[in-house]
Amino acid sequence: MKSTDLINKLQYAFGENIELPIAFWYSDIAEPVPQRVNGCYFKALDIVRKGAPICLDRETIGCMGGKFYTGFSEFPEERIPSFVSLKERYKKTPEMVKEFVENIGFSPTGKAYLHFSRIDNLDILDDIEGIIFFATPDVLTGLISWTLFDTNEPDAVSAPFGSGCSSTISQVVAENQRNGKRSFLGLFDPSVRPHVEANILSFAIPMSRLKEMYNTFEESCLVDTHAWGKVKARINDGI
Repeated sequence: MKSTDLINKLQYAFGENIELPIAFWYSDIAEPVPQRVNGCYFKALDIVRKGAPICLDRETIGCMGGKFYTGFSEFPEERIPSFVSLKERYKKTPEMVKEFVENIGFSPTGKAYLHFSRIDNLDILDDIEGIIFFATPDVLTGLISWTLFDTNEPDAVSAPFGSGCSSTISQVVAENQRNGKRSFLGLFDPSVRPHVEANILSFAIPMSRLKEMYNTFEESCLVDTHAWGKVKARINDGI
């Protein structure tokens, strides 16, 4: 899949000023050189959203949960369940946290580096794990309408519990590895909210699903329909 072809589709549907999604993938080559991020690495994604790629690894991610949810460590079973439950109070019991992690089906990566880049910096998207949109409610309306166009599966758009890095990375990687069809709404974690604008949520699509959606674009409501045209106009009036 050529990135320019996907960009053309997105700009046709949402307008030329739409914020383009971020692609992410693993490799054994550090480019650019990884730089340490203290605390939540979502602070660094603002740079990517503005156009500069970044590279992270086990040593540069300062958050213990971030290391796990990006695939750079085993699950810290002695610390994360009690922290998420008893300290953050995001789940009633540590056992519920353990069950959640087990259900993701996510395992550590065998690669050394995790890359993030806006798709206009890439030529081909075939080897990525997925893409992440940072989207307003109106943009989400279009993305979700497109996602649901060719399926009636009740979990085609999922909003599972989890940290920002869980909903944008580990859930997506696990889904892509099993050739799954779910896409993920995210950034509902109160801990990650300070790192994004108040009207922004994430929408992450695994490559296994994006390949299908790419071929349904022209048939969907995003192309030349009256109702979507009104929403598109409002999106562009607000930019």
